[in-house]
Amino acid sequence: MSHDGATSRPARRPARRPVLRSAAFLVSGALAVTALAGCSSGDDEAESSSPAAAQDIAPAARGDIADGGTLRWAVDALPETLNSFQADADAGTSRVAGAVLPSMFRLDKQGRAVRDADFLEKAEVIEREPKQVVLYKLNQQAVWSDGREIGAADFAAQWRALSGKDSAYWTAHNAGYDRIEKIERGKNNLEVRVTFAKPYADWRSLFSPLYPKDVMGTPDAFNEEARRKLKVTAGPFSIKGIDRDAKDITLVRNPRWWGRQAKLEQLVLRAVPREDRAEALVAGKVDLAAVDPEEASRVSLADRDKGSSAPLAHGPGALTPAQSMRSWAVAHGDDEDAADAELDARAKTRKAVDKYKKEQSRLEGYVVRKSLEPAFTQLALNGSVGPLADERVRRAVARAIDRKKLAEVVLKPLGLPAHPVGSHLALAGQQAYADSSGALGNQDTTAARALLADAGWVSGGPLKKETSTTKPKTAGNVSGSESGSEGKKSKAGTEDKKTEDKKTEDKTEDKKGAASDSDDGTYIVGETDQKPGDRRRPSQLDPGRSAAHRYAALLHQADARKLREADKEKKYADQYAKEAAQGGAPGAYAPKGTAAPAGAPAGPLAKDGKPLTLRFVLPSGPGSDSLRAVADRISQMLEKIGIRTETSKVADASYFKDHIASGQYDLALYSWPTSAFPATDARPIYAKPVPAADGSLTIEQNYTRVGTDHIDQLFDQAIGELDEGEERSLVRQADARIWAAAGSIPLYQRPELVAARRSVANAGAFGFQAPDYEDIGFLKPGARPGAEPNASGKAGASASSSGSPAGKSSGSPSDKPSEEPSEK
Repeated sequence: MSHDGATSRPARRPARRPVLRSAAFLVSGALAVTALAGCSSGDDEAESSSPAAAQDIAPAARGDIADGGTLRWAVDALPETLNSFQADADAGTSRVAGAVLPSMFRLDKQGRAVRDADFLEKAEVIEREPKQVVLYKLNQQAVWSDGREIGAADFAAQWRALSGKDSAYWTAHNAGYDRIEKIERGKNNLEVRVTFAKPYADWRSLFSPLYPKDVMGTPDAFNEEARRKLKVTAGPFSIKGIDRDAKDITLVRNPRWWGRQAKLEQLVLRAVPREDRAEALVAGKVDLAAVDPEEASRVSLADRDKGSSAPLAHGPGALTPAQSMRSWAVAHGDDEDAADAELDARAKTRKAVDKYKKEQSRLEGYVVRKSLEPAFTQLALNGSVGPLADERVRRAVARAIDRKKLAEVVLKPLGLPAHPVGSHLALAGQQAYADSSGALGNQDTTAARALLADAGWVSGGPLKKETSTTKPKTAGNVSGSESGSEGKKSKAGTEDKKTEDKKTEDKTEDKKGAASDSDDGTYIVGETDQKPGDRRRPSQLDPGRSAAHRYAALLHQADARKLREADKEKKYADQYAKEAAQGGAPGAYAPKGTAAPAGAPAGPLAKDGKPLTLRFVLPSGPGSDSLRAVADRISQMLEKIGIRTETSKVADASYFKDHIASGQYDLALYSWPTSAFPATDARPIYAKPVPAADGSLTIEQNYTRVGTDHIDQLFDQAIGELDEGEERSLVRQADARIWAAAGSIPLYQRPELVAARRSVANAGAFGFQAPDYEDIGFLKPGARPGAEPNASGKAGASASSSGSPAGKSSGSPSDKPSEEPSEK
């Protein structure tokens, strides 16, 4: 897990990391690591044509890059294993694998899987019936570092190890491999014929990376030997050594590499924790390092102030005119003790300023390269217990939040596009992306209050007297919006007030199910006979309103439990399709006639004597400032609809394990990376939890514990659909259902900030694309970045394959992403 501003991310595979996808938390330092069709708007291809932000890697032609040199690249920690298929594989594991091992497919700038021509001449589905067969034709020059050809034996060994049939292999991931029936040699050793027992849409995700049969051939080699060393590799680099005392992994040029020779002589992956990145940059110990916004700001300021003799307007000596005047007055005042203290403080400040200036001068050699990561930050709502177990309350929370404003809190100060994410399963620029948020609805405070009213939460209701033992336990300091904490007394402090509140509550209940004729400013869901001058809001909630109302009518006409059972049996599949075509999803809105009181709530919402208070759990680390700023804004938005929050700040190390994974929260913020293969990689995250034999709940990676049978069915259909257009349609339908379930609310794409030495080319904020390690290097004296490095290189060649889903070169000028997000 990595955090926002840096780190905590249980990550889906960056290039194609074959481990379980993991959550990325927006806090500094590493804790671990990586739609319904009718709900989208505009042409699908137009929507997915451009990423929200272009990559920023200082592209340069190979002729402008010096031959040789050592680049030191910061990683959060040395990888515990070099085997990407083990449970503790992390981002460092992926970086090593990307440089030293084959991958049949890699990701391009738009997050598409494209054939890697250095390893693969062609790959395509040659048979669909009676079974799916994929034929791989390998590059005849491709060899392992021991001189042996890469061939069918390596494919077969990896399949057997990852198929899940041999429990002696300690694997963390076998999706796709478990669908293979057999692997055979083709006409020669360079042809590999893979037959699937069941159709597998994401077959391109397999064998990336590919390990030699030396690693995959025996459980001992897989489980133990591959953790610390890889004797046999095949990539532009090979592993020279791992120094765990110095916390370095040194990669050197592979003498048997048949592709374009790596420009760098050595690539050193250096473990530097996030909190030490600024110091490492000042000391010149790294050439490339992902940084938090605070460090990025220092680097940018150093670049701005370069060559200036004026006093710095930032840092320890930066004072406002009023502060400077006060300091002078105290230092020259009649109070000698105060004057001496002030003079001492000023002396210390001068020393701090001198140190800061020296540090800033050393940072002048770096620049900040920025883009958006292929990951999004979400608000998670724990649907297993408490008020959020009611889907109406979850939807009310979602409708109360202005996602656009939350995106601006984080991204606008960085100069990055601040657009809310419209999908749980893909990001703008990816083929599967479509904005399906309409299945839940746009921000609407009144509609949110109507949902709460329908769920029985009323303003000013009587509260049961709480004892000191009933106050929920919190971990760490408690701050934020706490006015609704348990134990506080209701404003209804007298019997007369309780009687008045009871009457108000009864009146509200009477209004449910029918529109009110009184002109008291009460908003009634679905009311259309608004008169001029009425204070009621218009009835138009969303494009999907009428569809949702029809489904709500079904809920009132039939027993809800029976309707859900019928849904499981797919008896209402046609109804779902109609809802989809009209832009809505069932249950996203309050039933027609639900009353939502006008104006702000008079007091905390209550039900059955209990206040509506949600526990918001956040990490307390130094790099989580932006995360807490987002949480504060969310709490303010929820308070407008009568929901109070108690913020619990917990240690970074325990945030995921002790709170998110164990379900000890109501609201939380963390991130998920997106994938080129959402049908495979996203299913565990949104799968419906199922009871285990011991009474516990098996949740896979669904930490919100919210899921439905229908979502599972859509994923299952997508994973077996070989028609790419139909697969994308099913994925988008699943996304719309995930929106309607309101277990998680995507907010914004995570910023990617990288400090790079000015002379470093073809590296930085990569966005979706996997690095081309052989093209990374240092510019020659006088050379300037700007030329596309791959105009006639590997990526372009790979995209031209008939087996590639990409239509053009990832490095061609015509394929360059726009600086601005695509129109939705």
